[in-house]
Amino acid sequence: MGEIRHILSASQFDRPFLDRMYRLTNKIRQFDKSKEGLIYLQSLLAHKRAMLYFTQPSTRTFLSFQSACHILGIKNSEIRDTATSSERKGESIEDSLRTFSSYVDLIIMRSPVGGLCDRVAGLLDKTDRPVPIINAGSGPDEHPTQALLDIYTLERSFKNLGGIEGKTICMVGDLKRGRTVRSLSRLLTLYPQARLLFASPQAFKIEDDLRQFLRSSRTEFMETENFKEAISQSDAVYMTRVQDEYDTVAGDSAKVDSSAFCLKAEHLKIMKPTSVIMHPLPRRNELDPAIDNDPRAKYWRQERNGMWTRVALMTKLLGMDEKILLPEL
Repeated sequence: MGEIRHILSASQFDRPFLDRMYRLTNKIRQFDKSKEGLIYLQSLLAHKRAMLYFTQPSTRTFLSFQSACHILGIKNSEIRDTATSSERKGESIEDSLRTFSSYVDLIIMRSPVGGLCDRVAGLLDKTDRPVPIINAGSGPDEHPTQALLDIYTLERSFKNLGGIEGKTICMVGDLKRGRTVRSLSRLLTLYPQARLLFASPQAFKIEDDLRQFLRSSRTEFMETENFKEAISQSDAVYMTRVQDEYDTVAGDSAKVDSSAFCLKAEHLKIMKPTSVIMHPLPRRNELDPAIDNDPRAKYWRQERNGMWTRVALMTKLLGMDEKILLPEL
């Protein structure tokens, strides 16, 4: 993988990059264990500024990026509603983002508009301030930084079990519109013999472009409506909620019966004792809170991993990763 200018898609990442990010994130967590380490991290990018342009609702992604900025000393500004910007006056999204590039060194974007990050990155690359763009969620298309933290969580969970290679990962729920599923599936093709199971109602099956991608990468996968059988043979179960914010007609998702694809405490007994339960959150009724204290439940740890992997990603993007990997405190 060559030098990266923007983080737009999970397809940008290769296996050496993922392995380096794993080491980098682990090293950052070591720095967090001491006052001296935290002061060092805060000094690395204190001369940089970032814009958090989040015009789609977000809790975890926004807070983890904001916290990552704080850890690295990056000063940040935010737009969380276009009604507070000149877009309310009719300014185009592209002009708004170009305006932000005049004031900051990095733009982190989350938008319901598919493909917007790519368009803005291409636009800024033609200007005299081609600041980096990080895609923090683009419509139903991609969520590459979520996929990075998911891979990190899987690697940590399987570190004494041979890693992700050869494991069966089951993804459950609204797989048609779940951008986290799309991005994570792409990264899992980089791990030899990893097998993917997609458990969903017929209406929420994966899109054909992902199906074709998996076939072209020679990744074994299977689609099923047998939820119990799928989770019983899986090393990791990745639950997702119904993405009804993308309904073309209000209430369409409610017409799909997803009740058979909810993970409940009673299902724990049919799962492997070493399995991992994940969820990008927020959750609804597809993941029973009674599971939270089971040692296989990794979703709250997964959430916190998001902050650390985004710290690592920003140091890589802004050229400070070597200053983390080299020093010994």
